[in-house]
Amino acid sequence: MTTRESRDSHVDGATILARAFKQQGVEYMFGIVGVPVVEVATAAQAEGIKFIAMRNEQAASYAASAIGYLTRKPAVCLVVSGPGLVHALAGMANAMENCWPLLVVGGSVDTYQEAMGGFQEYPQVEAARRYSKFSARPSSLDKIPYYVEKAYRESTYGRPGACYLDLSGDMIAGTVKEASVRYVPPRPPPPPVLSDPENVKSAVDLLVYAEKPLVIIGKGAAYAGAEGPISRLIESTGLPFLPTPMGKGVMPDEHRLCVSAARSRALQEADVILLLGARLNWMLHFGAPPRFNPRVKIIQVDIQIEELGNNVLPAAYLPGDVSSVTTQLYDEFQRRPGQFKFNVNSAWWKTLKAKIDANQETVQSMSKDHSVPLNYYAAYSEVQSAIPKDCIIINEGSNTMDIGRTMLLNQHPRHRLDAGTFGTMGVGLGFALAAAIYCRDYHPNKRVVCVEGDSAFGFSGMEIETIARYRLPVIIIIFNNNGIGYGISEEEFKLAQQSGDPLLTIPAKSLCPNTRYEKLIEAFGGSGFFVQTTEELKASLKAALKNTTMPSVINIMINPQAQRKAQEFFWLTKSNM
Repeated sequence: MTTRESRDSHVDGATILARAFKQQGVEYMFGIVGVPVVEVATAAQAEGIKFIAMRNEQAASYAASAIGYLTRKPAVCLVVSGPGLVHALAGMANAMENCWPLLVVGGSVDTYQEAMGGFQEYPQVEAARRYSKFSARPSSLDKIPYYVEKAYRESTYGRPGACYLDLSGDMIAGTVKEASVRYVPPRPPPPPVLSDPENVKSAVDLLVYAEKPLVIIGKGAAYAGAEGPISRLIESTGLPFLPTPMGKGVMPDEHRLCVSAARSRALQEADVILLLGARLNWMLHFGAPPRFNPRVKIIQVDIQIEELGNNVLPAAYLPGDVSSVTTQLYDEFQRRPGQFKFNVNSAWWKTLKAKIDANQETVQSMSKDHSVPLNYYAAYSEVQSAIPKDCIIINEGSNTMDIGRTMLLNQHPRHRLDAGTFGTMGVGLGFALAAAIYCRDYHPNKRVVCVEGDSAFGFSGMEIETIARYRLPVIIIIFNNNGIGYGISEEEFKLAQQSGDPLLTIPAKSLCPNTRYEKLIEAFGGSGFFVQTTEELKASLKAALKNTTMPSVINIMINPQAQRKAQEFFWLTKSNM
């Protein structure tokens, strides 16, 4: 090609968009193609961006956000106009609440048809604005790279979240002289954000003089990659710690100082709490009595300064990224040699240890009950014994998730994904797909285990075809109790079905009893297992773990009336403010 021809060559909007994403470091694009975004997916693949074709935009948006959390780099969720974007709003909202990076691109009606009632016309930029940090349509083809870089940066800097870019059909297909396009180089990663050293000293003073100190490790600490600084702080001070569900693994669940098994007691009695990348929202009972000590002093560490003081006035404000601020705390302790080391023979530790032992004894007794149909603890005990310690665990459902938070242990950070801050059901298979792709590309010997209730599975069950299509050896374990939270027996279900109008007689929480979900994966070439006893469960887990080329579904029959063990507080409760 001559110099003149090179100057005069044209490039279309889809290619500009794909090249801009590639330059920013985007590796993955999830979505469902159709008018007018087919060309975007094709252009992305041509640029080396991996495209994962999903069955539903909700699942696609969940998957893209999950891989963003795992890699700390946003993936793209590509959707068609109108209903396609509306479906993806669920994943955008979930990403915003969980503080995960996500980029959503939506096709839209051609500009000359706007306000005319065009095909799937919808006010997409305005609709997405409520669910994102940044929502815009590029002003021209040559400005697409500018908007891509801005969206990428907005999504990752500060508190991560979703961003939306809207491209009309004529912009995607339109062309412009290649020489007029100015690609924007990627910005460096967010710089460290440190807290005021005087505030750090005040925080350490509070911990040194505390009688009942506690460290709470949140999902934000996991996303920040703060496991190194947090480990140094915990090991050097001996402070007991409590992880939130997705903070599990920042410090190993089996660590001697982990007090997860005494969660209620630890929260109720702690007099000083160091809050690392966790929010005092419903998952931590708003930091309020009776779940918390009414005189507790909170040391709050968060990247978003607006979060400091939500629901509880902190005794020490430490705005900044968790890694940097935790290092500051560690350094301050090191400047005080011999001044502090938490005493594991103290009355506080003895209280916690006694509660840990009592709760573990209760769980062990329930785990040994192998009566049929199985209870949650007996089934979970077998699952925990069989799965690799370094596997990534996806967990969703009602009792299935709540009990799984205590029964399934994590030894590594960012190895647990569940319903999270938004309590979103239906995320499981999208998360599992994303985790499996992440493992394939970054940790090829690591397994993904997705444990979910039968109701949760139903939200996005057809994504098992996507998982099978890409030959991802995900182990999907369904805790099937015939309902939402709890169900009814087959005999009770048939009676309800036949005793009148089933729309009036079948309980709202009930699902078809003993449904053979494992048959679905067999239709796509995977392995299915129907399980009623612990021996069958052991055998199916062993077989599933041997299969490294295709997904498996293990369908476990759970007693419809089985519940959590007796405990003081559930996750979903209201605090007495």
